[in-house]
Amino acid sequence: MEALLEEVQRVGYVNKAVAEDIDLIAEINRLRKEKNAVILAHYYVDEAIQDLADYVGDSLGLSQQAAATPADMIVFCGVHFMGETAKVLSPDKKVVIPDLNAGCSLADSAPADKFAEFKAHYPDHIVLSYINCSADIKALSDIIVTSSNALKIVESLPKDQKIIFAPDANLGRFVAKKTGRDMVLWEGACIVHIDISSEKLAKLRAEYPDAKFIAHPECQEHILSQADFVGSTTALLKYVVDSPEQTLIIGTEAGILHKMKLAAPHKKLIPAPATANNTCACSECPYMKMNTLEKLYNCMLYEQPEILVPEDVRVKAYESVARMLELSK
Repeated sequence: MEALLEEVQRVGYVNKAVAEDIDLIAEINRLRKEKNAVILAHYYVDEAIQDLADYVGDSLGLSQQAAATPADMIVFCGVHFMGETAKVLSPDKKVVIPDLNAGCSLADSAPADKFAEFKAHYPDHIVLSYINCSADIKALSDIIVTSSNALKIVESLPKDQKIIFAPDANLGRFVAKKTGRDMVLWEGACIVHIDISSEKLAKLRAEYPDAKFIAHPECQEHILSQADFVGSTTALLKYVVDSPEQTLIIGTEAGILHKMKLAAPHKKLIPAPATANNTCACSECPYMKMNTLEKLYNCMLYEQPEILVPEDVRVKAYESVARMLELSK
């Protein structure tokens, strides 16, 4: 076991070959039952993992599921901060993720030491942090928000309350514009959402003049200004299902298109184009794609890599997440 832990620390995941004749989905289902595990998956992970997960959702939904699950082990298919959030909410449960390397450019853009220095310059401000941040940043925050509830939570605060919003500056600017609040922003960003190409988008919209463009508020302001609708991942999914439009351009990570196509199979859904020339010509999160069936199987079999959060950090982070969950009811 010691050698396994050393390997996991070195490479970030259980690097064991999986026999070619193994039915991965059947084995994952067996292990789920045997270990009383729950599999949580973000909308952005591989569609095969979404299809077998117990729950697929966005940050808020996944946080709520992590808090409510009666399982002994939480298997989080997403990125590192999501596993940390599950551990913060469920300290007595074992929390594992398929690959420790599945980080987040947005979370990484706010180092805790630098943010603590930044916060110290604004002693009369409360800190609202987007859930896409590390447990250390959550511990330095007063309330956590998601793209689903940020507007509601900001509007619930007194109008004279001074606010620091971190780490996503694009979401912060969107919320400030919608609420009329003057907030101090930490200049962090998600590489996926800021990589949507305005030039390529213009060409795509010219090609599909009847298409509606919907976008996530992590996108840059010049992209959001072109959108017919702006909302969280779950809100975008609902818009696709409920709207009468038959052709839509989707301005967020392309993994969500899987659920959208299942929910609205008769509609034409086009991923917004990325600046980078990648395999799908769309916005893909390289960290989310580190979640594979093979890593998921090994993760459940060996119960590694495990997410651990120091108790002093966990308690402080819990308070800010719990306040969000209370305000989201």
